Amino acid sequence: MCWRIYCMASLLLLSAVICGARSETDARSPAFTKVPELASGFQSLYVQKFTEAREKFSGWEAQHPDEPFGQVAVAASYLFEELYRQGVLSSDFFLNEKRFLKGIEGQPDPARMKSFQEAVQLARKLARQRLEKDARDPEGLFALALTAGMESNAELILKKEHLEALKRLKEASAHARELLAQQPDAHDAYVALGTANYIIGSLSGGKRFLLRFGGIHGDKKLKLGMEQLRNTIEKGRYLQPYAKILLALAARREKQNPLAQKLFHELSEEFPESALYAAEYAKAMGRPIPAQMHP
Repeated sequence: MCWRIYCMASLLLLSAVICGARSETDARSPAFTKVPELASGFQSLYVQKFTEAREKFSGWEAQHPDEPFGQVAVAASYLFEELYRQGVLSSDFFLNEKRFLKGIEGQPDPARMKSFQEAVQLARKLARQRLEKDARDPEGLFALALTAGMESNAELILKKEHLEALKRLKEASAHARELLAQQPDAHDAYVALGTANYIIGSLSGGKRFLLRFGGIHGDKKLKLGMEQLRNTIEKGRYLQPYAKILLALAARREKQNPLAQKLFHELSEEFPESALYAAEYAKAMGRPIPAQMHP
């Protein structure tokens, strides 16, 4: 199976991790309503203030120990930081075939990955406790989809364990579909489905058969996958900008530079504190990157 293709699939799944779904009707669920403390933590995450973001997530989680989304957010902060430190969230990584084929150079930070895994395990435990009481609990399903998506990223991009990554990819997609069947306004879950559609739409017939043989299914068209990412950008909750990053990087791969330029410009305007978006905007525009812009 194609390492580059699964690398992209796993990265796009991360976008479901750092976007909360929109559901004004369920005020009890932090996953589907905008909690100011969590929103503030995600904003810190976007400007690469990782410790500050975790402090905000952990503070909220300490007051709501039975909610899986708090631990989902903590886990996302560790994974997002490691991907950033490794240079994965950039066009330099996405457009470099050699790096896509081999993954990161070296190994991920062991302490950070240990903390990530602990948060994932606790989030999954809390989600399953909710599902034991109600098998259709949307927050439980959402947390399981997100934790599986995060682990797929870690296994594939950082640990380079392809088989484990594919198992988690399939698991994330299954939970997302189950969630959307009962709560179609969980717009961020569309990112997982958009990932499958984008990736399978990119494959040749033979490689598409191998994907299906491995149990990973999606719709036919690459265009549909990108439209589903747009759905999250337009209607997601906490971290729509992450979907923008991924769609912009996908646009760079597809040589849709006007779209990439638009999205990176919006990100650089929204988050002027971060050098990441300004640098990616300059690259998309074909401009040199000033020294102060280097992330």
